[in-house]
Amino acid sequence: MAFDKDAIIASLKEASISDLNDLVKAIEDEFDVSAAAPVAAAAGGADAGATKDSYDVELTESGDQKVKAIKAVREITGLGLKDAKGLVDNVPSVIKEGVSEDEANDLKAKLEEVGGVVTLK
Repeated sequence: MAFDKDAIIASLKEASISDLNDLVKAIEDEFDVSAAAPVAAAAGGADAGATKDSYDVELTESGDQKVKAIKAVREITGLGLKDAKGLVDNVPSVIKEGVSEDEANDLKAKLEEVGGVVTLK
């Protein structure tokens, strides 16, 4: 008897959910297997496909226009001169946390415009 996968697929398309459930149980019993996905693989797959909804903007290099970078950081964060200078001088440093993707890209563009190198995490 030849294996006819097309006929099997056609039969599966016509089957009800309870029939398919019974089929899975019968296959599990017959071949001593489990249809359940391993927990670690399922969790890893879910995380990989999930889209990120908040980002951290990290200044990884201040560039050669430090004064402009400090001004940009002050504008973005609202920090004083000393604190903004500290972030620019002590790279890598997180400039803003938990922002939306659009805002993160805008902040990245502002910092790159003054010579900074930015990473979104």
